[in-house]
Amino acid sequence: MARCLAFMLFLQLYCLVSTVGLPLPLEPAELLQLGSDVGGGRLSVDPADLREASGDFGGFTRAEPPLAVYHPRGAGDVAALVRAAYSRGDGLRVSARGHGHSISGQAQAPGGVVVDMSRHKAAARALPAYSSAVGGHYVDVWGGELWIDVLNWTLAHGGLAPRSWTDYLYLSVGGTLSNAGISGQAFHHGPQISNVYELDIVTGKGETVTCSATTNSDLFFGALGGLGQFGIITRARIALEPAPRKVRWIRALYSNFTEFTADQERLISQHGGRRFDYVEAFVVAAEGLINNWRSSFFSPQNPVKLSSLKQHTGVLYCLEVTKNYDDSTAATVDQEVDALLGDLNFLPGTVFTTDLPYVDFLDRVHKAELKLRSKGMWEVPHPWLNLFVPASRIADFDRGVFHGILGSRTSGGPILIYPMNKHKWDPMSSVVTPDEEVFYLVAFLRSALPGAAQTLDELARQNRQILDFCADTGIGAKQYLPNHKSQPSWEAHFGPERWARFASLKAKYDPRAMLATGQGIFPQPATDSAPLLSDS
Repeated sequence: MARCLAFMLFLQLYCLVSTVGLPLPLEPAELLQLGSDVGGGRLSVDPADLREASGDFGGFTRAEPPLAVYHPRGAGDVAALVRAAYSRGDGLRVSARGHGHSISGQAQAPGGVVVDMSRHKAAARALPAYSSAVGGHYVDVWGGELWIDVLNWTLAHGGLAPRSWTDYLYLSVGGTLSNAGISGQAFHHGPQISNVYELDIVTGKGETVTCSATTNSDLFFGALGGLGQFGIITRARIALEPAPRKVRWIRALYSNFTEFTADQERLISQHGGRRFDYVEAFVVAAEGLINNWRSSFFSPQNPVKLSSLKQHTGVLYCLEVTKNYDDSTAATVDQEVDALLGDLNFLPGTVFTTDLPYVDFLDRVHKAELKLRSKGMWEVPHPWLNLFVPASRIADFDRGVFHGILGSRTSGGPILIYPMNKHKWDPMSSVVTPDEEVFYLVAFLRSALPGAAQTLDELARQNRQILDFCADTGIGAKQYLPNHKSQPSWEAHFGPERWARFASLKAKYDPRAMLATGQGIFPQPATDSAPLLSDS
């Protein structure tokens, strides 16, 4: 039966390749063998599957389609597929795809196989558990699980939740852990990669390895922020905490950048109970405040007093913070918030607050997504650019970019800017951050909307100008969710010491360099029975 299905698969694949004019790298017998060797998962050449796997959220990078999309039933199927590909000896590309939220084709595998991690549903999910060894609760989850599903599961089984988040929850666990996973909680809890106890990873040899900070630690830390280069994350053990019931969500406006950043850095230095639980901010043109998609926060109950902003033109900065509370602390939240706000230097009369359930706050971006989808404004190109900027140069960045390259053209999507503490990031992970204790995320999350004043080409050109400005002025910024076009550029991104370690791990765990080739970090696999890389 397996051989029969594989032969039918080959006939479909042959017709597809003949139609679109792509080369056929697999002989019939080889495809038959691959189809019978990949376990119980489903190898698909359905045109709809291939079309979906050849695009992503970025919407401006569409590669040649993969030869097939693999739908695994579990980790064993993922390992079987990678083993089969590795045994071929010709570097057949294999890339894991979660929710398809990459920007520049990082999860694509032209002429290879894309592993659709999102479709697997565990027959029996693991319940949250307590570990005395780590002194807290955790939950084991499938690498393709969406964070929103993790949240709903852990809330329903013990009122628990992960400690660190991304702003958007419809992302896969393996996807964010392969980058870092950041939001406004990162200043206190660190990124998501600092809140993982253990991983199961299928390496580029098809071996399943359980790793942690104490077992196979080189793979554990390498995979965290490792851009999928060393293996496919099939299981992650995520740290949990008791979830609060409600959130006091607060925004305040600034016109003075120095006061704005000084207040942010003061807030992320606070410890214990006398601190906010989330610190973010964004940049907005004063005249565009109402039209910014994040302005849905400013409800009729919280009107923006534009009259108070008449003397402020050009760029404004909006601080965004939250304080978590539950029934036992509801009586004191007003006093705590007032005390924290009392030290800040925002524009008088521009504080806006709202209270909402914790889950609604975490899922706030999805609500904006639904509105944009209803208007046909979601499935458009997203030429996003994310940078880590050292705190010592953030004022130079403001002058050169917000008041220079962009001027008042801050429409088209949010521009986030908020600081983090480097000591909350494990230096052993593969993520590259600036060499300062405090650094900022600056995220240009803009969309190329049909008929908008700024086209996709113009937004892409501005991104290039921003990167060139950082390079020419020696600001020392590092790309988050990096997208470099050559190996020398990747080497410069990592720096000599970190690059040597990264390349060594690649040689050890993916010697044929066949995983996550869409990142463009290592040369494409050669048609050769010998490993492309050596760890000697």
